[in-house]
Amino acid sequence: MTPGNQPGPRGDQPATPRWKQLLALLSLALSLLLWLNGLLDSLSRPSVGNALNRRQLELAVLAEPSLPAPWRPLLAGSQPRQALAEALHGEVSRSAEAGNPAPASLQLLEQGLNRLQSGQADQARAPLEQLLAETPTGQRQERRLAEALLQPQRPAVQAESHRAALRLVAVTVGPAVVLLLGIALVLRELWQRWRGRSPEAPPLQGPGLGGLDVVLLIAGGFVVVGELLTPLLVAPLLNGLLTAQAIASPLREGLSVLGLYLALMAGPLLILVAMLRGLGPAPEGGWLQFRWRPLASALRRALRTLLMVLPLVSLAGWLLERLWREASGSNPLLELVLNSHNLPALACFGFTAVVLAPLFEETIFRGVLLPVAARQLGPGWGVLISAAVFAVAHLSLGELLPLLVLGLGLGWLRWSGGRLGSCVLMHALWNGLTFSNLVLLGW
Repeated sequence: MTPGNQPGPRGDQPATPRWKQLLALLSLALSLLLWLNGLLDSLSRPSVGNALNRRQLELAVLAEPSLPAPWRPLLAGSQPRQALAEALHGEVSRSAEAGNPAPASLQLLEQGLNRLQSGQADQARAPLEQLLAETPTGQRQERRLAEALLQPQRPAVQAESHRAALRLVAVTVGPAVVLLLGIALVLRELWQRWRGRSPEAPPLQGPGLGGLDVVLLIAGGFVVVGELLTPLLVAPLLNGLLTAQAIASPLREGLSVLGLYLALMAGPLLILVAMLRGLGPAPEGGWLQFRWRPLASALRRALRTLLMVLPLVSLAGWLLERLWREASGSNPLLELVLNSHNLPALACFGFTAVVLAPLFEETIFRGVLLPVAARQLGPGWGVLISAAVFAVAHLSLGELLPLLVLGLGLGWLRWSGGRLGSCVLMHALWNGLTFSNLVLLGW
């Protein structure tokens, strides 16, 4: 047995074939090139942070009349209309500088708010009425704002204000309470470790693969087959099928995301299955150590670690914002969820983000990479390497540091508990919280 009570590669094995070494080297070179290009390309992608900030300010303006007076400054800010006008001006200006004019609805809303703020109520009606006449019904938030600014006394507008107040509480008070709870749990964990009361980590078990196998799985399977070849081969077929079925947007985007992710998973998972079959009998709990049962304890560990990681990821995001004001490169899926009001499309996005992505990514990064790296380099390096590869694989320089911290939390959970199932559940909870927040702000 190798250190950590893990099954290692079997002895008396023949030397690794030359072709396998060359294939691994070629896959690694291609992966590094593709990932470097993807990270640099993320600099040209817009950050969803600006859109999220604007959406929350729009929600604050809608909710302000229904908020109790003592709570308004805390929940909506002292001057939400002015803050929204400034945010709109910044977004419109950035779009113009980039040579990509902002949507007409945002420009008209900015004009109406500026005129209202300057006391020109009569002149504000024209752009707001034009917004209602020209803006598609799919852009619900802008239309609701225009209606609320034009006719605040209408019963339908007041009812919408009440609903907006509930959503605003959910996206402001809820996260604040969760962050405080997470900070308390982090302090408690540090105190227990300082006093030597933390339980000892169980032996870290994993598949008896070598470093070359992991390179072939991640570089060859995940990157070259999954991220490069799969979109080239599957995307045209999928688009042709969706076109033949006359499926229109936004459901078309939802089905496309779901179908492409399923195809992306297939290649690496088939490679992993073939590798595991060559290892002989699996240990108790399987090579990947999902160990779902008892489910309640796995869920408790996942939730507890999630709460502890949330303030640390928030801190990393805050530091990144201070150091890099114009961070960019958000996952395009975030923008799709934020702007989608189609329930079937949201169901496709949600299933991809909350079920498929956690299961697939945890299998690769914490199920295989972490224990193999830990066996060869030690648990600390295993956690760090798996977190770093996990962060880079998302191809977003603007989110690299928060993703690294999240990966460290997932790796710590895998090491301290020994169960991959808890990591999948924590990852699903994380993505679920992000998804819910986007839906609340965008709906």
